[in-house]
Amino acid sequence: MTRSQRTGQQTDLTPAQAFDALYAFCAPALVRQAYLLTGRREAAREAVERAFHLAWQRWPEVARDPDPAGWVRAAAHECALSPWDRLRPRHRHPEPPPADPAHRALLQALRDLPPPHRRALVLYDGVGLDLPETAAETEASTPATAHRLLYAREAVAARLPELADPGVLHRRLTEVASAERLRATAQTSVRTNCERRARFWTRAAIAFTASLIATTALTLRTAPTHYEPPVPPGETVQGLPPRVAPGPLSQREARLRAKLRSQVVRGPDRLLPVPR
Repeated sequence: MTRSQRTGQQTDLTPAQAFDALYAFCAPALVRQAYLLTGRREAAREAVERAFHLAWQRWPEVARDPDPAGWVRAAAHECALSPWDRLRPRHRHPEPPPADPAHRALLQALRDLPPPHRRALVLYDGVGLDLPETAAETEASTPATAHRLLYAREAVAARLPELADPGVLHRRLTEVASAERLRATAQTSVRTNCERRARFWTRAAIAFTASLIATTALTLRTAPTHYEPPVPPGETVQGLPPRVAPGPLSQREARLRAKLRSQVVRGPDRLLPVPR
């Protein structure tokens, strides 16, 4: 088959078929790599699933990338090493460790490394990338990546002297990742879950926007149109006698009231003009 024929077949793939092919090719290896980074089986599967969710959401960008597998691998490693992932409830329930004591010791040595050093070691000695590729994927300079790699190797060799040889370390990493028989989620369910989640968030965004518009309209409808000064609270005035109801009149007051009522109230004389 010629190169043009292969290219023609690739262009005939639908986005879903291309995504499924990439998932079938990369997912099993990515789950094993994420397991080396996290030391947890379920966390490794979820990290790979979230990475492919991101890839499907940005599929036009991923499909045009020169290395789609590298794009997904970088996303999966970032999800696996995310510090927010430790806050999830599943971390409260530890998973059973590997049955092999040597595998348990290597996983513990990896987990004791700082995340950048652990990622550099897995990419270089586990995946097999060269130093510039490892530096580019971890977004670090080549000298910094070399320093991280040397530090990680020395830390692992200090705890496990038999792994001082890089070749032996590579074989042991491959054995640890393969011994657990990790399985990735089915590719159709990953794409379906991603589309379902995208529809959910789209509907949630529409509902939130509608509620925000309704709240704004209600506020404009009921808000006052002019300033009303607040009424100050009442205060107790000191030094004034308390108000009491009037009591019965005395005899003197009764005679005075009768006298006032008996007399005709007359005002001043009316002023009249005087003719001249």
